[in-house]
Amino acid sequence: MIAIGSDHGGFALKQEVMAHLKERGEEFCDLGCYEEKSCDYPVYAKAVCEAILSGKCDKGILICGTGIGISITANRYPGIRAALCTDCFCAEATRQHNDANILAMGGRVVGPGLALKIVDTFLDTPFSGDERHSRRIGLIEHE
Repeated sequence: MIAIGSDHGGFALKQEVMAHLKERGEEFCDLGCYEEKSCDYPVYAKAVCEAILSGKCDKGILICGTGIGISITANRYPGIRAALCTDCFCAEATRQHNDANILAMGGRVVGPGLALKIVDTFLDTPFSGDERHSRRIGLIEHE
């Protein structure tokens, strides 16, 4: 299950992503926001992080205007590895090397065509499991 959340700046792109997830046959839960009215991105980052940390969801997608604020907020939660991605190379690398569990994007930065390719890459790329990457994740988690 994928948890998805956005603020007002990411609302339109979130709608596109959710339609794409439906087409892929992915199960997801929309944790807000539910309109383009101005709101606070930390609320939605927290909801997605809690869904992952509780085990309700395996991965998450967070979208705000730039992706920066929402990814900074998500990364404050131990056990969350949120990666702000603006291209498919970064989405692939963060899954292979960092075992990222949240994809963050900027609704005002990445257009829907590219965003959907980034989502596919993030969801379809497994963690490599290489010892060096596992060791580094362990260092992040225990610092």
